[in-house]
Amino acid sequence: MSETTDTIFSKIIRREIPVDVLYEDDLALAFKDVNPQAPVHILVIPKKPIVKLADAESQDQALLGHLLLTAQRVAAEAGLNNGYRVVINNGADGGQSVYHLHLHILGGRQMDWPPG
Repeated sequence: MSETTDTIFSKIIRREIPVDVLYEDDLALAFKDVNPQAPVHILVIPKKPIVKLADAESQDQALLGHLLLTAQRVAAEAGLNNGYRVVINNGADGGQSVYHLHLHILGGRQMDWPPG
């Protein structure tokens, strides 16, 4: 995979695939997951196509922080006052299925530990 690889998230950013957008700015987009794994399941994606977390570079530091702060904001707006989980899957063994960095916000129920 490379930064030129087209993914479903690239198509969502370009508005070729409709989603329920909850937040957007110049750097990030947050929307409801179409296959939710919790009562609240939101994805936060960078508009810059980073394949996976392991591919992020030092110049991505501010963007990575922005993604976490966006997750915090979106979780608050979703009413997840009792807590939530933020997950980043990295690579095949980490469960990554779309090779465009993304954060999962999961909430609305008690999260088990350890996860699957």
